[in-house]
Parts: sequence; structure tokens; C-alpha cells
Amino acid sequence: MNFLHTVEGQEQTAQGSGDSIQSDEDLIGPRVARNLQRLRSKRYLSMDALARLTGVSRAMLAQIESGRSVPSIKVLCKIAKGLKVSIAAFLEDRAFEGVELLPAQHSKRLVSASGVFVSRALFPFDMARQSEFYEIRLGALGEEISKGHGPGVQENLVVAQGVLEVSVNEERYLLSTGDSILFYADQPHRYRNPADSEALAFLVMTYPERMD
Repeated sequence: MNFLHTVEGQEQTAQGSGDSIQSDEDLIGPRVARNLQRLRSKRYLSMDALARLTGVSRAMLAQIESGRSVPSIKVLCKIAKGLKVSIAAFLEDRAFEGVELLPAQHSKRLVSASGVFVSRALFPFDMARQSEFYEIRLGALGEEISKGHGPGVQENLVVAQGVLEVSVNEERYLLSTGDSILFYADQPHRYRNPADSEALAFLVMTYPERMD
């Protein structure tokens, strides 16, 4: 499950190989480029070495780092996994100053191609962090599938409304309102809504450490 698919509140993005960041590329592209260059340099990685580490071609990495291309979510996830950082590390732009108010209309959202799955980041999207907090909504009979995140990533979810079926490596768990589940999300997992009404849940993703 990839929650950071967009960077502006009302923009939508399709799932699958066509996923891309569809917000203001004039702002996001340079930010991703700067952070990719920073992360690569701190690890003393050549572009060829980064390509081998992430499975992303050298040409594509060069375009992203130069700011000529904004990566798809699939590509950004591969780079983040290879560098062992969260996706948010590529969007960091400033330091936390002690208090941060995030109005609902400024929240960053993901909407699936079908419109059945919506996630909303409940944290400032331009600061990297070790944990991330989301509101997720899954429409009637909808599902969201993930092949797994980086090693050691955990997901902790509580159902606030409705019911959700959570599958981890094909083991199924049915959660009603108020139920919660914690699991390692570095393995295949799926969220499914078996009911005929929308499910609402809150989820915390925790990364084992920042390595940037």
C-alpha cells in the first residue's frame, strides 16, 4: 500500500504502473531532485551504483536528480526502498519548529483510480520522519493491495467506522469498529471492505530508522 501518491489535497492519481505525483511539479520536482542528490551523496554512491541498488535505470535517475522528470510512485518507492528511507524523505523542505497546524483542506491525499480508496496524510508532507499518520477510507466492497514496503516497516491500524478485512501473507483478520492490528508491512498485505458502506480507519506507518 503506497500512501504518499500525491502532494496536493484534491489531486488524484491512478494506481499501477501509471501512478505519478500529479501536483505542482514546479515545486515537487526540484524538491525530489535535491533530496535524491543529497541522499545519494551522503552514501557516496555513483549514479550507476544507485541504479544497481534500486533497480531504476541510470538514465531515469539522472533525469529525476536533474529535475527534468518527476518520478512515478512506483519508481519513487523503488528508490526509497533501495536507500532505506521513507518516501517523505524525498519531499523534506524544512525543519520542524515545535508546532505545526495542518488544516484539513491542506492535507495531502491519495485517491485510487477507481475512487474507492482515499488516504489523507495527517502530518506535514514536506518533512521526513520515522513515522507517518494517515486517515484512510475504503468504499463498499473495495480493496487496496500492497506487495510490501521496506524491511522492518510496521503498520498499526485502528478501525474508526465500519469493518475491514486485513490480509497479511494470505492470513485474514476481520476488524470491527474499535479493533486494531499491528503487523510488519514488509510483506504482501491487503485491506478489503466486505461491507456495503464505507470504512474509516487511522493508520500509523513506522520505519525502523532514518538513514539519510
